Amino acid sequence: MLTGVYKNMNLGVVSLTFRCRPIGGEPRPSDEALESTWLTLDEVKQRMPEARGIRIMDALREDGPFVRVHDGTRLL
Repeated sequence: MLTGVYKNMNLGVVSLTFRCRPIGGEPRPSDEALESTWLTLDEVKQRMPEARGIRIMDALREDGPFVRVHDGTRLL
């Protein structure tokens, strides 16, 4: 399910975020991520820049999808 559209105005990049569920296995690093782990919502707020963490927060809400604009770090 689409939960958000996030526009980076500095780079002209649009990201779509979808809610999904794990079907098995453990998070692991990849070519795009040096580290992968499960986080609590408090950890998301503490460890992620606002423009990234809001995607997770929005995905857990039921009143989306959301359209948000950011500069790569902060929401605008």
